[in-house]
Amino acid sequence: MKPDGSPAHGLVNLSLACPGVIIDLRYATTGNFFKARLYDGDQGWLLAATAKRLAAAAAAAAVHGCRLVVLDAYRPLAVQALMWDMLPDPDFVAPASRGSIHNRGAAVDVTLADIAGNGLPMPSDFDEFSERASHRYADGDAAALANRDLLRSCMVQAGFKAYDAEWWHYSDPETRDSPLLDIPLSELQNQPMIDVP
Repeated sequence: MKPDGSPAHGLVNLSLACPGVIIDLRYATTGNFFKARLYDGDQGWLLAATAKRLAAAAAAAAVHGCRLVVLDAYRPLAVQALMWDMLPDPDFVAPASRGSIHNRGAAVDVTLADIAGNGLPMPSDFDEFSERASHRYADGDAAALANRDLLRSCMVQAGFKAYDAEWWHYSDPETRDSPLLDIPLSELQNQPMIDVP
C-alpha cells in the first residue's frame, strides 16, 4: 500500500471511478476475436489518473445523450502472452516481451451506447482487424462514422490519444510509461474497495 492507503499498483475499479460507464469486458467472455475467455474476472481497472480522464470523457458523451462502454481496460501481462501466442502479429497484438499499454493500466477500448445502454453502430466490430476499423475509413454508414467521430472527440477532449488503426483504442499519454503489471483480475476483485482518489 502507498502512504495514502491506495494500492501499490495504482489501479482503480472503473465501476467506482466512473459511475454510469458500462463495463462489458469482451475478454471475460468468449464473444471476442479469440473466441476464448481470457480473463478470470469481469470488472474493469485503470490507473487512477487514466480513470479520471475516462470519467471526463463519459461526461462529454453524456452531453450528447450517450454512455461509454468499456470493452477492455487493464490487461494482465500473462493474458498478453496468450494473445500473442494466438495472434503473433505486431500490427494487432503487442508481444508480451514488450508489453502493451493495456498491461500498464493506461489504455482503454471503448464504444458508445445510448442512455438506455443499447450499443450504437460503429464502422466495424470491436477487434475487427480491417480497414473499416481505422479512423481514416470514410465509406459505409454515415451514422456509424458519426458515432466513431463523436467517440473520438469525447476521448481526445478528455486527454486520451487515439490509435489510428482501431477506432476503439485510446491511451493516456501521461501514464503510458507506467510499469507493466501482471495481476489477475480475480485478485484485484478480491481486494477491499477503497475510495477512488
